[in-house]
Amino acid sequence: MKQVHNHEGLGSDPDGTLYDPGVRASMGAFALGDDTLALEAAAAVRSASQAVDRLRGQGAGGRGLSAGALDVLARLSAGDEDGLTIGELARAAGVSSRNVTGLVDTLERDRLAERVQDRHDRRSVRARITPAGRDWLDAFRQPTQRAMSAVFQGFSPAELAQFRHLCLRLVENQRRIEHHLNSQSQEHTS
Repeated sequence: MKQVHNHEGLGSDPDGTLYDPGVRASMGAFALGDDTLALEAAAAVRSASQAVDRLRGQGAGGRGLSAGALDVLARLSAGDEDGLTIGELARAAGVSSRNVTGLVDTLERDRLAERVQDRHDRRSVRARITPAGRDWLDAFRQPTQRAMSAVFQGFSPAELAQFRHLCLRLVENQRRIEHHLNSQSQEHTS
């Protein structure tokens, strides 16, 4: 199997697909010679995610918002003036309420979001974006769109749709596995 190395330190398999020689070597050692394709794919997803997060961070203009906080802020911007509950934000993001509470704390500290009492249920609190949060997102939008256009340069619309689809299949699989493990755990404690 002929392998070619390009100038970015990546290799190409005979079919033209890219791989990272360092990752392949370390995964081969880890897997004791077994098939490493799934392990290499997981490492590639992690590397791609880190690359996108680095670009998003640069677009944040040193504001220091994590990807999670940025996601919550974007979700709040799409909500109505009543805002969203922590539970709604957690379900939408696929994370724990505790995680979202910390992210809202960060956004509130930076005056990008605020907690408000639910108009329909006085026991409930909602989070909503502030005018400063909207201004921040407006300033962040153009640099982010330019960065994402650059990082996905050369991808066709069909490739972008397929890439999105494959990433979300990973998410579905992870959620299914987590649900199965949680169900098993509950069976053992009953």
